[in-house]
Amino acid sequence: MTRLILRRLAISVSLVFVVSLLTFLLQSLTPGDTARTILGSNYTPEGYAQLREQLHLDQPLLAQYGNWLGHALTGDLGTSPISGLGVGTEIAHRLGVTLALVLGTTVVATVVGIGLGVLTAVRGGRLGRAVDVLSMVGFALPSFWLALVLVVLFAVAIRLFPATGYVPFLESPGGWVASLVLPVAALSVHGIAHLAKQTRDGMLDVLSRDFVHTLRANGVPERSIIFRHALRNAAIPVVTVIGLMLISLLGGTVLVEAVFAMPGLGGLAVQSTTQHDLPMIQGVALTFTLIVVVVNFAVDLAYGWLNPKVRVP
Repeated sequence: MTRLILRRLAISVSLVFVVSLLTFLLQSLTPGDTARTILGSNYTPEGYAQLREQLHLDQPLLAQYGNWLGHALTGDLGTSPISGLGVGTEIAHRLGVTLALVLGTTVVATVVGIGLGVLTAVRGGRLGRAVDVLSMVGFALPSFWLALVLVVLFAVAIRLFPATGYVPFLESPGGWVASLVLPVAALSVHGIAHLAKQTRDGMLDVLSRDFVHTLRANGVPERSIIFRHALRNAAIPVVTVIGLMLISLLGGTVLVEAVFAMPGLGGLAVQSTTQHDLPMIQGVALTFTLIVVVVNFAVDLAYGWLNPKVRVP
């Protein structure tokens, strides 16, 4: 297991470096730059050149990246030239919103999806066909459309939940939960559909194997067979789906945050890109990459726990 962890850590460090470099290079290829955004449409060539020099935009790209990387390694992500705010401070302020959406959606989708998958694998019949229909609907409906429908139904018509905004947990735990219900519900449908079908298919495959018939013949309780043996053997592809779902939610929250006017990292990334705010873009990209690294690392550890063969290099 130790060698597996060290190998994954080495890959993770390389991934962070590559993503930060590619983000820097791709942003430099987009039309316009930070200096033009700050100066607006009316500026003199002399003023433009002076501001570029002040922002170090006149340096070669690799020199700019090396300067950013040197500061980033010390924990300094720089300051936004557009807003004047510290990049680390602004990301820390918005990170909680995005994590609340992503983790809340993951928990809801995992509990409901796996529960439905196990139930339909055991019961089958109409319930199994209902899950198949749910999967098709869940895959077809985009999250932002579901978000708009939920706002109309539960915020405008019934007025049960707030239509927009985010309430910090420390300010009001009840308000925090209420502000997350609709966005989490909109984001969870796709994950529930995928996990329910994956769990059901995996469980049906395991329950048909010879060792399950042997366990039943030896009088092992059905509950133990389902949850201790069948679910664990079917769990590796389910864990993979959970990891992929969590990573995909980082991009999926962008539109949902916009619909519910939530101050998360997705909106910050879009805003920074339109303003050519390179330090802020780099900070958001680095944060997203670190989250992906942590998720992949957790999935690898789960593989090692569920299947000891994975630990062997």
